[in-house]
Amino acid sequence: MTRTLPQLPATSAAAPARGPDARRGLGRRRAVAVLALAFTAVVLLGLVPGFVGSAVSTALPWLGLLLVPLLVAALAVRGRTWLVALVPAIAWAFAVGPSFAWLPASDGVGAADAAEAPAELVFASQNVEALSGTAADSATTLAAAGADVVALTELEGDARAQADAALEASHPYSYAVGTVGIWSTSPISNARPLELGLGWNRALTVDISAPAGLVSVYVVHAASLRPGAQSDRDTMLDELSAVIDRDENERVVALGDFNAASTDPALAGIRRTLSEPGQSEPSFGFTWPAAFPVARIDHLFQRGLTPVENTVIPAGASDHLAVLTTLRY
Repeated sequence: MTRTLPQLPATSAAAPARGPDARRGLGRRRAVAVLALAFTAVVLLGLVPGFVGSAVSTALPWLGLLLVPLLVAALAVRGRTWLVALVPAIAWAFAVGPSFAWLPASDGVGAADAAEAPAELVFASQNVEALSGTAADSATTLAAAGADVVALTELEGDARAQADAALEASHPYSYAVGTVGIWSTSPISNARPLELGLGWNRALTVDISAPAGLVSVYVVHAASLRPGAQSDRDTMLDELSAVIDRDENERVVALGDFNAASTDPALAGIRRTLSEPGQSEPSFGFTWPAAFPVARIDHLFQRGLTPVENTVIPAGASDHLAVLTTLRY
């Protein structure tokens, strides 16, 4: 007896082969997904200590420009591929967010309330560029901008004497060591140099007795960042973080040339106890090089005070822009 096999319904037939258009669409979706994951991996590299992490973190703000075509490509293909493209966008936003913000330039305190207005201190910091010959110009510009505290780094040759002469009338209290210096309108005490693990002085600390209370201030010029030779910079920043951790003062300010971008993992220790104010206007606040800034390597970090305004301005003929920050008690 011959057994007859049941026939499969027509609806259960094998799916038709994909046409050229379908295959191209699948290829595009896969390409967008691969690019999105690759971009995310690059962003994560910026969190890794070491030269690669420092280099990637410096480039992170600019890498955001690549997100635009990636998101456009994700929206152009069918399906939910655009959701995958959100992953690198979110990762990038979290990585650069702390260095891309803005603050109110004013809290609305008018002249009638001036007697009751909270006290403020204006800090200015600039690397004046060794042998540029314009330390006096920088000092004069920053004082005219309203800075109560002026911190200058890379003071070589007679730059310190130039700054002293420019500020002696308006900022009579000062302290300098090596190539870093600080000038203040309020008295300075407990001044001392900081080696920060280098064996020579590229930093200092003072207490500023402002009318509204004492502020611990640290001025630093971190060692340069070069491939295979960044250990000095990382050591300095780690040591500075440790010194600040031991500071019992409620109000602390650290400023200067850190030779590290805002997102650099080498700043993680300092960021654990201090915060960097965002920019008063939508900007990354790049400071170097002054002619066409591509990175923010000059910073002000603080705790115990309220940021009011934070911006960068040109001063002198330095290759760095100056950081100008107003802090409120």
